[in-house]
Amino acid sequence: MVWIEWTILFLVTVLATLLLVPLVSKLAIKLDAVDYPSARRVNTRPVPRLGGVAMVGAMAVALAVYILGVYLLGWHNDFLKFRNEWSVNVPGVALGVVFMFAVGVVDDIVQLKPKPKLLGQIVAACIVAGSGLLLSSFHNPLPAGGYVELGIWAYPITVFYLVAFANIINLIDGLDGLAAGITSISVITIFVLCVVTNALAAAMLSVVLLGACLGFLRYNFNPASIFMGDSGALTLGFLLGIISLFGSARTAMLVSLLVPVIAAGVPIMDTMVAIIRRKRAHRPIGEADKGHIHHRLMQAGFSQRATVLIMWAWTAALALCALIMMEFDGPLRLGALLVVAGLTAYGILRLKLVHPALMHQYAPRVRRKKRFTGSVSATGSTEKDASTKTKEDK
Repeated sequence: MVWIEWTILFLVTVLATLLLVPLVSKLAIKLDAVDYPSARRVNTRPVPRLGGVAMVGAMAVALAVYILGVYLLGWHNDFLKFRNEWSVNVPGVALGVVFMFAVGVVDDIVQLKPKPKLLGQIVAACIVAGSGLLLSSFHNPLPAGGYVELGIWAYPITVFYLVAFANIINLIDGLDGLAAGITSISVITIFVLCVVTNALAAAMLSVVLLGACLGFLRYNFNPASIFMGDSGALTLGFLLGIISLFGSARTAMLVSLLVPVIAAGVPIMDTMVAIIRRKRAHRPIGEADKGHIHHRLMQAGFSQRATVLIMWAWTAALALCALIMMEFDGPLRLGALLVVAGLTAYGILRLKLVHPALMHQYAPRVRRKKRFTGSVSATGSTEKDASTKTKEDK
């Protein structure tokens, strides 16, 4: 019976998204929430960017249908049981999602500065953590066994986890259909985790999120007629983090906690490398550049569609490895772990993702030599050069 309910909710979300996107597109044009072509953008024509409003609106419609199904048709009431079983305040979690969505909408319309934008994300995550949805403990993987209790640290760790998930989807949203596709693959993986752990309410949320992503891809795949914007990317990533926490609530196995992280491994790796790259270049972390994985693939000669398909396939491979690690022990789990590590290392090396950061390590020494002004010795070097070399040799 529950599978029928999930199928209905999935179809409702897809249909609602398909109907809402054209309306939201017109609204975005009126509000001038439009991505215009620029040096750091891939699009060559103006594209409205409030697609997240249609996606969140469609998910709200699906949840309304679910509530009607519970009270009128006797559907499973698993979602509202969260509060009784794990002391999670579901309305509080919903408020956190709405707050994150609002931050994204405001940014799409008026372009928030990085600090207020990050502050808004932290507030949204704090609302969720304060509602009782926490990454509070996990099984100790060491031979001693038992549980590792995070105690008061559960709150900042959960906030960091949720804000990180929101931003990895936001940062990877650089090509038509890329973020929606990667989110779809990741949420399918989390759905499987939820079914295995019998977290039915989280599975229902996964189905709704998947429906919104697939419906949106109808308009967002290359050539895109609308972008999801921060209202979509931040909310999708935030929901991925929330659903993964709900999905792992029945089991504190460390492997199950790693499943959503590995499934989202491509955008996570891209985000980590982007942070290193920008810090080494003395540039703000939030500043856009063209060093992301998808940019590297396009620079290698792949079309935009081919680049997106490659990254989808990469994400799917990591997601499959994550599920194998969750379901099997011994050699299969070790093999899956090695495949994950191998794919990650190959991607980093093949695309030279850390090349700009490594090259920057040598730049300061070159610039310092240009500033030396000591007297020239018979060998042609300055006195400051000699003293500097002596210090470096030591």
